[in-house]
Amino acid sequence: MIPLLAAVGAITIAVLLWRALGAQRISVPQRRPAVAPDDDPEFLRKLSEEQRNRRPDDTDS
Repeated sequence: MIPLLAAVGAITIAVLLWRALGAQRISVPQRRPAVAPDDDPEFLRKLSEEQRNRRPDDTDS
């Protein structure tokens, strides 16, 4: 029983040391956080262009 506990303890210590000192971190690419449409400059620019290009339907001239 004691050799089994010693083996489990040694494996646990080895894994902890490996994770702390030797494990290379896998970097996940950073994604741009989701932006609400009213905060997105690209969306607001497109919206402005659409409004400028839209012809007024109610012309009383």
